[in-house]
Amino acid sequence: MRNEALVGYLLHQRPYQERRALYYLFSQQHGVVHGVGKKGAPLFMPLQLFATGKRDLKTFSQIQITSQTANQVGVLSEDNLSATLKSVPYESISGQHQYAALYLNEILWRLLPTEDPMPVLWQHYQDSLQQLKRLLSSNELRLCLRQFEQHLFNELGFNLTLTHDNLENTIEPDHVYRFLPDVGLLPTIKSAAESEPLDDTIGQTAFKGIDLIEMAYLGITDATLNNWSKLHRHLIDHLLDYQPLQSRLLWQQQQRYQ
Repeated sequence: MRNEALVGYLLHQRPYQERRALYYLFSQQHGVVHGVGKKGAPLFMPLQLFATGKRDLKTFSQIQITSQTANQVGVLSEDNLSATLKSVPYESISGQHQYAALYLNEILWRLLPTEDPMPVLWQHYQDSLQQLKRLLSSNELRLCLRQFEQHLFNELGFNLTLTHDNLENTIEPDHVYRFLPDVGLLPTIKSAAESEPLDDTIGQTAFKGIDLIEMAYLGITDATLNNWSKLHRHLIDHLLDYQPLQSRLLWQQQQRYQ
């Protein structure tokens, strides 16, 4: 890249020297791009910047906040960039929605490859941020996250087939199935009635056949949300090699102190 204009959102940042930061930018043009720029660029706000460099770590310059509604660009100097971060670090995303937005950012910067264009996923991410700026119920918030996770899985090549087991046999409503991310759904010996409650272990998650049929038929809805949440969490943990998510830990701590 040589002074190439990029539009995107910051997923993650960490200090780099006294007045600069290492940024993970989810760009519309090239997917996740790593770069170094002046400290203070805000999260969850559309940015325009220029990237230069042939190696993995680019140099970011002329960082600007882009107004999507008015199609205007506001240039931030080194001083007012930090001031902007302090005044509107999460734009209009507030309360519990901040933790949800941090979660989306974390799974993206930890799971996406670098400089692999994903314009469809980028648009879904932008749409999800717009949803998080609105007042959502607890279920609406969870639906927003599960729907985005599904788009992410599709982009990563995980097509969740819930109508057949790993041997291509049709899911039976009275059976119990174990889900293994790299294998699929494995039928167990016991029926659903004989295996209450369902016990989950590392690397495996159990589902009743009737629940899988409902999930496949209805998709992600209020009625199926709990089971989709269980399935998605297991797959996310698998993709992260069961390493903890910091955003999830922050969310749990916040819930304990409420």
